[in-house]
Amino acid sequence: MSAVLKDAPRLSPMHEADLDGVLAIEKAIYSHPWTRGNFVDSLSAGYECRCLWLGAELLGYFVLMIAAQEAHLLNLSIAEGHQRRGLGSGLLRDAAECGRATAARRRCTPVSASARSARAAATTRRMQGAKTRWC
Repeated sequence: MSAVLKDAPRLSPMHEADLDGVLAIEKAIYSHPWTRGNFVDSLSAGYECRCLWLGAELLGYFVLMIAAQEAHLLNLSIAEGHQRRGLGSGLLRDAAECGRATAARRRCTPVSASARSARAAATTRRMQGAKTRWC
């Protein structure tokens, strides 16, 4: 019997070269998507921007701003065809770990009231010892 290894999603820093794929996801899942300029500004400002890949396919991404020991999750998105599979929860854990690694003690999580599954995931994934506020 031989084992077949499946590719595992991998997280990598976001680069400007990734923005066409990022913007395609934004436009597909949001009525008011971020613009290329929003992402370029986030990259230029040194925000923690990460992409989640499966092979060459972009599955999702997040943008995290760290300021005054507080992590602000500005954007976390999963491509429409990959939602409801736990990838968003995993990406939220990755964002929380990224914030923890930069010594952020508080998180600001902007989740719209209509995004019930996102709010539930964020609520159940709270970092121990960290404060979370909805903004």
